[in-house]
Amino acid sequence: MADMKKRAEDLGTTGSEACEEKAMIKEDMKEENRKKDEHTEETSCASEKTENTEAAADTADVEGQKDTESVQNKTGKSGSEGKRDAAEESAAEENKEDVKASGSGKKVKKDKKDEKIEELTDRLQRQMAEFDNFRKRTDREKSEMFDMGARDVIEKILPVVDNFERGLAGADEADPFVQGMNKIYKQMTKILTDMGVETIEAEGAEFDPNLHNAVMHEDNPDVGENIITQELQKGYKYKDVVVRHSMVKVAN
Repeated sequence: MADMKKRAEDLGTTGSEACEEKAMIKEDMKEENRKKDEHTEETSCASEKTENTEAAADTADVEGQKDTESVQNKTGKSGSEGKRDAAEESAAEENKEDVKASGSGKKVKKDKKDEKIEELTDRLQRQMAEFDNFRKRTDREKSEMFDMGARDVIEKILPVVDNFERGLAGADEADPFVQGMNKIYKQMTKILTDMGVETIEAEGAEFDPNLHNAVMHEDNPDVGENIITQELQKGYKYKDVVVRHSMVKVAN
């Protein structure tokens, strides 16, 4: 402003030019004053906004502190305890998710070693089962072959037993020779009994085509129908299998 006054004095103009110069100086002065006033107003408004912001922040801090104290009073827990509880809840949620993932129907890819172990284990179990079945089948076949061979031998011995019975039937029991033959006969029948050979019941029993062979019939009113009245030749069984059928006479 001082520079402008000095400028007006130095010019020393007169007349209309001086008036115009003075008018321009006044306009410049007014414009400068107006800018100063606007700057002052802006500074005042900014200071008011800052004060309002700080007051609002203080109010919010006070309210937040009150809310924190009220929450702590309600729960009875400090900040560290609240963090620990939050961590425990997070871990529980993760465990639930793991359980859900494991309980879902998704198949977990197995390791090649585990698959090979399962394959070999299954193959071994199958082979053991097949071997066990083979062993049982072999034992059964051996037993059947043994029984078949024993029946053949017994069948060939039975005629000898029949001859002993026929010879001892009409012999004198007081004769020492007969007594010796009788002892041999008893020894042979004992061996057959120990082997499992049994005689088939015939005389007085009802005729059974699975056990008896009817070679004669007779009319006998004293006995019932299909009753065996006489045994002509003994029959034998070996382990419930017929070795020789009984030869009998049946009443009509």
